[in-house]
Amino acid sequence: MKGRSLAEVATGGIVLLIAAVFLAYAVLHSGRGSANADGMSLTARFDKIDGLSNGADVRIAGVKVGSVTDSRIDPQSFGAVLTMRVDRSLRLPDDTSAEITSEGLLGGKYVSLVPGGSDKLLADGGRITETQGSVSLESLLGRFIFSVTQMNSQNQQQEGGQGGAAPPPAPAR
Repeated sequence: MKGRSLAEVATGGIVLLIAAVFLAYAVLHSGRGSANADGMSLTARFDKIDGLSNGADVRIAGVKVGSVTDSRIDPQSFGAVLTMRVDRSLRLPDDTSAEITSEGLLGGKYVSLVPGGSDKLLADGGRITETQGSVSLESLLGRFIFSVTQMNSQNQQQEGGQGGAAPPPAPAR
C-alpha cells in the first residue's frame, strides 16, 4: 500500500512538472513580453473600441507588428484613446490609418494599420489621425432584423389594403 501511494505521488509530481514547463514556455513565447518593449509608441483616437483590450495585437497586412499597451477615455471628446507599441524598424508614413477589426464572428479584436503614401514618417510618440472604430456585429444584426420585420409588416398592409379579394378565375374553354 505504501509503495503504491509513493508511485502515485511521484506520478503527480511529474505531471505538475510537465505542466509547469508548458506554462513557462507559453509565457516566454506569447509575444506579450519584452518583444515590443523597445518599440515605437503611437496613439490613436477612436469613437468606440468595443471588445478591444490592452495586450491586443496591432497588425499590418495580418502580421503582428505590435500590441496595444493602454486604453483610456479622452475627457473632452469622450472618445477612446489607444496607445500602441509597434516594431521600431517599421517606417510608417504619417498618413497611416488604424481600424479596429475582428478576427471573425467569434474571434477577438485587433488594431489593423494601413500604411499611407506620405513621405513624412511617424516618430516615436506620434499620433495616427485617420481611424475607424469597431463595428458592432450585434448592432448590425439588430438593424437587419428590424428592417426585415418592417418590410414584412409593410407588405402585409399592402396586401390587406387591396380588400383581400382573390383574382377573377380564368375563363373556361
